[in-house]
Amino acid sequence: MPVILWCQVPQKLTSGQIYMRLEKLGFLGSVLYVAAHPDDENTRLISYMANEKKAQTTYLSLTRGDGGQNLIGSEIDELLGVMRTQELLMARSVDNGKQMFSRANDFGFSKNAEETIEIWDTDKVKADVVWAIRKTRPDVIINRFDHRTSGKTHGHHTASAILAHEMFDFSDNPSIYPEQLKFTSPWKARRIFFNTSWWHYGSEENFNKADKSSFMSIDVGTFFPHLGKSNTEIAAESRSMHKCQGFGSTGTRGTQLEYLELLKGDLPPSKQDIFEGINTSWTRVQGGDKVKTLLDEVIRNYDFRNPSASVKGLITVYNSIMQVGDNHWKNIKAQECIDLIFACSGLFAEAKSNTHMAVSGENIQIDFEVIRRMPAQMILKKIESTFLNIDTTLSVALNENEVFKLTKDILIPQNTNTTAPYWLTEEGSMGMYKVGRQEWIGMPETPKQTRVKFVFDIDGEELSWEKEIIFKFNSPENGETYRPFEIVTPVSVKIKDQVYIFPGDEPQKVIVSVKSYRKNVSGTLTLPCPKGWKVTPEKWEFTINEKGNSKEFIFNVTPPSKQEELLVSPMANVDGKNYDNELIEINYDHIPFQIVQQKSISKWCKIGIKTTSGKIAFYPGAGDQTAENLRQIGYQVDIIGSADLNIEKLSGYDALVFGIRAFNVDESLKFSKNTLLSYMEQGGNVIVQYNTSSGLVTKELGPFPFTVSRERVTVEQAKMQFLNPDHPVLNYPNKITDKDFEGWVQERGLYFVKDIDPAYEAVFSCHDPGEAPLTGALITATYGKGSFIYTGLSFFRQLPAGVSGAFRLFANMIALNQSEKP
Repeated sequence: MPVILWCQVPQKLTSGQIYMRLEKLGFLGSVLYVAAHPDDENTRLISYMANEKKAQTTYLSLTRGDGGQNLIGSEIDELLGVMRTQELLMARSVDNGKQMFSRANDFGFSKNAEETIEIWDTDKVKADVVWAIRKTRPDVIINRFDHRTSGKTHGHHTASAILAHEMFDFSDNPSIYPEQLKFTSPWKARRIFFNTSWWHYGSEENFNKADKSSFMSIDVGTFFPHLGKSNTEIAAESRSMHKCQGFGSTGTRGTQLEYLELLKGDLPPSKQDIFEGINTSWTRVQGGDKVKTLLDEVIRNYDFRNPSASVKGLITVYNSIMQVGDNHWKNIKAQECIDLIFACSGLFAEAKSNTHMAVSGENIQIDFEVIRRMPAQMILKKIESTFLNIDTTLSVALNENEVFKLTKDILIPQNTNTTAPYWLTEEGSMGMYKVGRQEWIGMPETPKQTRVKFVFDIDGEELSWEKEIIFKFNSPENGETYRPFEIVTPVSVKIKDQVYIFPGDEPQKVIVSVKSYRKNVSGTLTLPCPKGWKVTPEKWEFTINEKGNSKEFIFNVTPPSKQEELLVSPMANVDGKNYDNELIEINYDHIPFQIVQQKSISKWCKIGIKTTSGKIAFYPGAGDQTAENLRQIGYQVDIIGSADLNIEKLSGYDALVFGIRAFNVDESLKFSKNTLLSYMEQGGNVIVQYNTSSGLVTKELGPFPFTVSRERVTVEQAKMQFLNPDHPVLNYPNKITDKDFEGWVQERGLYFVKDIDPAYEAVFSCHDPGEAPLTGALITATYGKGSFIYTGLSFFRQLPAGVSGAFRLFANMIALNQSEKP
């Protein structure tokens, strides 16, 4: 399955890279690497298989990583999954692997495979593993994790290995998931391995003592002179694409051994080549002998200074490929051959829209550009698109290094699907995404309808090249900048805040924005609410004349007298149609620009909450919404930075709150201890939210010692035992009860502390089923006139989700150093 990078800069191969692709054209072998999450994959091994062995190498990540943390922004849950999907695709663009997914949802950390498999719809995940095997037809399957180690690592990890190990024996059975056979055919891999190493054994000493009779080793430290890089350098670049997880990696050089333990199948006699004993040449398919002979001649005569000299030979190879009897390899290798023909010709073809976003029924302008930059006889016969109703016959001879340009006005059909990640368009379950089309399962992204086909005549052979319509502009900082061409609804609506907390009976102003994606849009905006909630005005009428403009409207909302929670979505009615979708942009330099169109939802909570007067300084970490959430309940919150960490500045604040992972991502905080101690001595309250145990810029996070551990409680319903019911955090200004821990999402908390100095008091004890109680979820200490709190409770998830008890508890933490106490 090809890796498709929507609207990245077009790949431009060097003559050395073309030669490596020629060698790959002659290798008919496939590897499927299986793990659970983005960033689980061993990029050293994937790069080695793809670039040294020249194998079709696919990484099957069972999830898209929605349940992880985000080191570089505020996106979590499904939006984080969209980001991590793109990071995986960028990683594969570096190491030349390919990418697939299952429908399994990363629901958060799981401590054993049994829990994972229970939450996932296991039969569907098994079906997806079988689907990946049948689609990629691997000769070899490699598990990243050990299927025998449930409870010793992330449950998703072990579950991925268990499912691949089990399905190895069933993928060739036509009675298993027969609905797939409309699109593919049964297939059985020859071997399955576990990609082990010394870390699996706890130490290199233990690994050296282990029985290795079923092991084989591979030196993946290969140097590629055509690229000027070692395989391990490429792997580090690939690994470094996982930026939101903080996995930047430094390249290495020299010998690097990877170990594979045979689980099923036959062990290669030499224990060095995983394909030993498997025919990976063209002779494995009917009619492939001729292809091999012709391709060997092209490779033998390849001219690095003039790749276009190989075009005629490659056309002959292409015609022979189209005659072979194996459709799987014919389709893969025919496309590889076409790409090589165009690369050898120095061909550039592009369809550029004059707008980044368009609406069904809108007329747009498309600029076509085609150029052949190497010697080769080539005619541009036509440009066509059945969906977009483009059929332009040209028959233009492309002269070397002369640009052909054409501009056309195109009508976007009324039935064009809006841009959306296909796995998010229907509501799934906690453990699974819902995908309605079998052929889309496993795809990294949604296939787009807005494609055009360039049809060429090259030495009498008609070949076509499909391209996505793109949008690009010149950035003063980055120069030529590509973005996807998106199909959107005429308007989008957005409530300013995801959560509104109504602590009393007073009305609040709710701001709703309407943005237009075409000219001259008129309609009405309403904020539907159930009886008991009063919204004024009942509706707003709006007109937006310019595409891309937006307007804001204020509704005054009065809550009911009783405590209540509800989900609210604004509604814009335009031309008789209702629109409640919000358009979310995900914009980072290392991945393609993404948009997600989903229902705009805000959670409103009428709760009994008391807050003390408080002016809060918020020091951002790796990205969370705590500051905005605290403003919702009436606090003045100022964002500060390293330059503000001085006693003169901090003395004006009642509390200093650190965002998640602040002590992981901000090097300046290693020098902050004395300032924080002085602030607490004078009566300040310091609240540190969770940090990861690795990568701390300093281990002195508090006034007294403690250790940040990897301990966590993953069951969000876990019982919270109050260790000292009289503790101020549990009593002032809100009385905290068991009810405040109802409705929590994904987890109780993570990276709890241990080895706690006696000067601290632990507030809670909690644990996952069958485990020992943990007391490091929230600790407090008095220092001078002030106080210190460290908490691993996942407020960064609970506050945006509108969990009322989390707001009440956080208000109590802010009030810890204030004088009035029960």
